[in-house]
Amino acid sequence: MSSSPWRGLRVFAAAALAVLVAGVPARAAQPIAPPQPDTLTYQALAPDQRAFIDDLEHRTFDWFWQSADPYTGLVPDSWPNHTFSSVAAVGFGLTAYGIGAEHGYITREQAVQRTLTTLRFFANAPQNGSEDDTAGYHGFFYHFLNMQTGVREARHVELSSVDTTLMMGGVLFAESYYDRGTPQEKEIRKLADQLYRAIDWPWMQARKPLISMGWTPGGKFIDADWQGYDEGKLVYILALGSPTHPVGADAWAAWCATYPKYWGTFQGYTFLNFGPLFGHQFTESWVDFHGIRDPWGRAHNLDYVENGRLATWAQRAYAIANPGHWTDYGADVWGLTASDGLGDITESSPQGVRRFSAYMARGAGLDDITDDGTIAPAAAGGSIAFAPSIVVPALMTMKQRYGRYIYNRYGFVDAFNPSFHGTPENGRTYPGFGWADNQQLGIDQGPILLMIENWRSGMVWNVMKKNPYIRQGLQRAGFTGGWLERH
Repeated sequence: MSSSPWRGLRVFAAAALAVLVAGVPARAAQPIAPPQPDTLTYQALAPDQRAFIDDLEHRTFDWFWQSADPYTGLVPDSWPNHTFSSVAAVGFGLTAYGIGAEHGYITREQAVQRTLTTLRFFANAPQNGSEDDTAGYHGFFYHFLNMQTGVREARHVELSSVDTTLMMGGVLFAESYYDRGTPQEKEIRKLADQLYRAIDWPWMQARKPLISMGWTPGGKFIDADWQGYDEGKLVYILALGSPTHPVGADAWAAWCATYPKYWGTFQGYTFLNFGPLFGHQFTESWVDFHGIRDPWGRAHNLDYVENGRLATWAQRAYAIANPGHWTDYGADVWGLTASDGLGDITESSPQGVRRFSAYMARGAGLDDITDDGTIAPAAAGGSIAFAPSIVVPALMTMKQRYGRYIYNRYGFVDAFNPSFHGTPENGRTYPGFGWADNQQLGIDQGPILLMIENWRSGMVWNVMKKNPYIRQGLQRAGFTGGWLERH
């Protein structure tokens, strides 16, 4: 397995990701009793809590609705600092439109039109093996596309198996959500099916039965494969569920083969470790793992929702322990995941020389600690469906304490750092507070929005349960129980 902490998420940032490890070794603690199942519901919130969650969900939806290009449906990687498009962000956006229609933020007709625009664009986008004049190849799409032309943003950008997969999460959501008999909704279902069926999953198996992280015309297949445990679960579920180009059933067992490396106790909690919380959130944004287990889960009496809950509690415990002595870490200020940062800067402090980074996959777990004091609200927000009793207070505390710096018309900015008071390369510092980003990232906004909705209504999960390809992929991976048996 690749040792890179980002696991193929943003290839162009590879050098930056290796810059910083906070100098704090990953130390196992004695196991403690896991927290009791979290039964806090949206309906049980106090009025002020419910109003906050409503506001955050609406603002986060607005980010997708207002940032996407209305003529192509392309969603930017980051915004309002408009950049290239991220195909993973497109997947979260396609799902966001259904959420918006359900809440009345937009009409169903508006959601249909934006979804059709997006699917038509990708269905007609060029697919070939050239270096420049293409959006994808073999049904996969390049990680980043030019917002104006819709083709590969630059030659360092890889044809990405995981980012195509995250895009397909939204495509398959659209296929199952728009279920009416109108010509427009029929076309959505046709185009969504066409896009998913076109993906040649076995072609991406450079080292069968594993699936490669990606391909470039110049460098060919990336010398790293998806092996557990991280966000790659959805890659294998969709590859196994394909009706046209499926991978062999042995792929899931190969994916799980490295689980023992990540199974262990961190901050008193025993679970499958992956330091950045996005690894516990991306697949789970679309797939409801409550009560369904693969062979590994049956052997360990654990489903992936429970694993995500334990990972969330462990990361909160890490912030409470605060071995790096970062400013303001504690029970209600925590959250490490892939996020923006203030820049690649080294400075002296009373705690010694400290190194800060720009975009990086920050995290804390048994396998790795990468922490420069930068907190991403998405780390907590994307875990709200796992552990609402600790996530809701954390999100509210961060807004109440720092809201004028980190909460704006699109919800939380991507990240902030109360430990940094110098001159940043990105964002800005505020006297008496520290550093705050000045934008949001699509792949961080997505888990906040989808997981809030899954927690309050189960809407995204319930739509995806109707999709035959999701069901087929899970069953071929060996999942049984729960809703798989009831429908």
